[in-house]
Amino acid sequence: MSLSTHVLDVVHGRPADGMKVTLLRDGAILYEGVTDSDGRCPPLRELALPPGSYRLIFGVADYFRSKGVALSDPPFLDAVPIDFAMAADGGHYHVPLLTSPFSYSTYRGS
Repeated sequence: MSLSTHVLDVVHGRPADGMKVTLLRDGAILYEGVTDSDGRCPPLRELALPPGSYRLIFGVADYFRSKGVALSDPPFLDAVPIDFAMAADGGHYHVPLLTSPFSYSTYRGS
């Protein structure tokens, strides 16, 4: 099975380029990288992943600070974790993140 993500910065209305993304399974880091200019992590899609439970962690506060957004200390959202599971017959999983410094949403995309 394969996995992809797409991060959208809803404050600036564009893909979130340069956001840290980490994929974990059972506490072990399987992938760590940053989003490209389109808000995606192409190397993530190259991983062959077995069925099971996973966690994606998005570095939201660091990203918005890097874009000049003033955040409180501590920030309302720092790292956003998304826990999800991939079923044996699930095919490709796409987990987008739409985010601001104060909110986020996700869903299983296509």
